[in-house]
Amino acid sequence: MLESTGASVTARTSARRNPPPTWLVVALACAGQFLVVLDVSVVNVALPSMRTDLGLSAQGLQWVVNAYAIAFAGFMLLGGRAGDLYGRKRMFLVGLGLFTLASLGGGFAQEGWQLLLARAVQGLGAAVLAPSTLTILTAAVPEGAARARAIATWTAVGAGGGAAGGLVGGVLVDGLSWRWVLLINVPVGAVVLAGAVVWLAESRAGERRRLDLPGAMLVTAGLATLAYGISQTESEGWASAAALVPLLAGLLLLGLFLLVEARTAAPLMPPGLLRLRSVASANVAMLVSGSSMFAMWFFMTLYAQNVLGYSPLEAGAALVPSSLAVVLGSKLAPRFMPVLGARNVAVLGTLVAAAGFGWQSTMSADGAYVTAIMVPGVLMMLGAGLAATPLASLAISGAGAGDAGLVSGLINTSRTMGGSLGLAVMSTIAAARAGGEDAGPVALTEGYALVFRTGAAVLVAGAVLMWAWLPAGERGKKAEEKAA
Repeated sequence: MLESTGASVTARTSARRNPPPTWLVVALACAGQFLVVLDVSVVNVALPSMRTDLGLSAQGLQWVVNAYAIAFAGFMLLGGRAGDLYGRKRMFLVGLGLFTLASLGGGFAQEGWQLLLARAVQGLGAAVLAPSTLTILTAAVPEGAARARAIATWTAVGAGGGAAGGLVGGVLVDGLSWRWVLLINVPVGAVVLAGAVVWLAESRAGERRRLDLPGAMLVTAGLATLAYGISQTESEGWASAAALVPLLAGLLLLGLFLLVEARTAAPLMPPGLLRLRSVASANVAMLVSGSSMFAMWFFMTLYAQNVLGYSPLEAGAALVPSSLAVVLGSKLAPRFMPVLGARNVAVLGTLVAAAGFGWQSTMSADGAYVTAIMVPGVLMMLGAGLAATPLASLAISGAGAGDAGLVSGLINTSRTMGGSLGLAVMSTIAAARAGGEDAGPVALTEGYALVFRTGAAVLVAGAVLMWAWLPAGERGKKAEEKAA
């Protein structure tokens, strides 16, 4: 059984005469996370321009998004464990370096295949970088209220990156060209790299040992194949061989991965880790809630542009209040957690988000901005911010220090895979109700409304799951001990 206190694992951190201020370490970690999440969504508004300039097919255009998402999801656990074994700072620099160079290559791509290759390498760099951002942050801030606030900032910045993608992309495409949605990462990445080299201290967990290559290959292939299958469902349908074969193959590879890990002396994923209630429950909750939350940005943008007639820039600007709401929710969560407990805050946030989804499901083809976009969007993202911080805190606090990077990768993987699966399912639901992409505004609105009703139901079920499965927290434990 793993010790949650990490007593059996020695965390090593390089000594520094003048350690940097904690806020600076948090800022660098959050900047890396912002870039990673921003690139999931920032290319969406640039896709039509990319297609015209590079002559991409409809399927090729889809792969501009999928190449990044599949590499990101597939290599995340490997990136998290590599940080634990070989150094979190080292993996931060390697991941950010790959990400920045790939952004440069994609920005200057002259052929479609060059852009797709750059996007895949970007996803690989993001998978190495993302887990290190959270472990660097948690290593720099002691457990307690300060760490909860730091995780809240990390959550808010990550969510803000996803939310800002439409606005940032719209500004860059309208003002410059589609190439700048990638090239903008280069100067920002260079600045963060320089700061990380100077200010971040190296750390790793325990003795350096060989990476579990069989396990790494199986889980990476399994997650990548599963993500590919999910990406195919939107265009090919759930019953098609193009979707079913990779979905089944991905599940088979993940099953083989679990068998291998149970028989390996130094496994990539220690089997006991998933037996920890806090780790397992928080990741399942993250996957379930992510399946609705991620789809929210996508369908809100479609509703604004396809039904209400907003331009890409106007659609991005319309979601600014929602972006601010997720930041507010993430910053409020640490204040509520000591009073209500992490589990209760996660449940509360999920129910607030469900109320927003329910409101959004009443949308009409001639809806007013305030009641059809702003207020329900604020509720959805306020709830998302409230829920994400306690879920991340529960997962990290439940694992030992030697598994912090792996758990961080697992959290990001759960969120990413949940979002990919949810978006594929929701897109199918919307298309089935609306009758296709060429449907009129009223039919499209009915399809989008059904998506938000479905999302509300999923979130209510997720809240019940969280209440029943998440650990009650310290206050709950004490009450249980007294009752016993």
